[in-house]
Amino acid sequence: MRRALPDPAHVRRVLIFRPGSLGDTVVALPALRRVAATWPHAKRVVLTNRPRHGRETDIAAILDGTGLAEGYMHFDAGANRMGLLSLRKAIREFSPDVLVHLGERQAPLRIFRQLAFFRLTTGAAFVGLPVGAHAEHHQDKATAHWESEAAYLVRRLDRLAPFSIDTPGAFDLTLSPREIATANAALGEIGRHREVIAIAPGAKMDAKDWEEPRWLKLIARLAAQRPDAALIAIGAPAESERVQRLAAAWRGPVIDLCGRLTPRESAAALARAKLLIAHDGGPMHLASAVGTPVVAIFSARAQPGIWFPHGAAHRVLYRHLACAGCGLETCLAQAKACITSITVDEVLAATLELLGRPRLTGAA
Repeated sequence: MRRALPDPAHVRRVLIFRPGSLGDTVVALPALRRVAATWPHAKRVVLTNRPRHGRETDIAAILDGTGLAEGYMHFDAGANRMGLLSLRKAIREFSPDVLVHLGERQAPLRIFRQLAFFRLTTGAAFVGLPVGAHAEHHQDKATAHWESEAAYLVRRLDRLAPFSIDTPGAFDLTLSPREIATANAALGEIGRHREVIAIAPGAKMDAKDWEEPRWLKLIARLAAQRPDAALIAIGAPAESERVQRLAAAWRGPVIDLCGRLTPRESAAALARAKLLIAHDGGPMHLASAVGTPVVAIFSARAQPGIWFPHGAAHRVLYRHLACAGCGLETCLAQAKACITSITVDEVLAATLELLGRPRLTGAA
């Protein structure tokens, strides 16, 4: 039996468990807004993991400025006993009235261990647990697509104030005038006088990488179709080298923004673009959040739909193979057949289709 939630008027502190990086945070925005709508006057602190490497983004880099979190607690993935004791002490000192679990769907044993830790640490009421009816994403039998991560997280909060991922502003990053001005300064005059096409050719893991030779062919063929357009690149600092090689195939101006802007400033830059071409990753979700259409090149490591960008304005290229949902970061047996079988022709056709459409205003 689920424990009854305390009267919202008596809730003073809420701890929100949401590990992940850039894209994980963006898709959690509607769920975080549902939490904020339920306990608008409570202090809301997010418990999340520390970034493990330069390709990961701390959750604060997205949430700061949204008003959805007033503080953060961090833990190290695979923390030892001393690390867990330190985390337990911090949670007890915060003394939450409610713990909101927004972790991804996981194996039952791992969920059991997490819940055991939290139950031994705090007497808070729990909400959002990925168990029972909330243990799995739903599947649409008509399309064979699975419920998006954003919708899944919101559904798990069924005991809170009503909220939908289609609510206007659900994914709003509430970008500040300073962030917008910084992005505009980085782009200079190109966004005022040229069509801007954005790319995010980097990938956090090999299984998601469409690979550089295909990107080179795409950029060369797209340059022939849009010789007067400007190209901007979004990504981590380590991705700048690939961008420089791709830039050699472009005819118009190129601005490499990899590592030059914060994630929120990158979102402001993406808002100036006609579209983004990207792998499944953080930039894709940033673009969707600011209403920029995406041509998304997906591997099949996750089931279709779960991590697709929100909204109908995008074109997702996903090859469904028998091994879909493998969760692999490196694919050896199939040589990444799911993503490498997506052709340059397909990506170019999707890109030209979206470029030919009028840009819709407003975020997804």
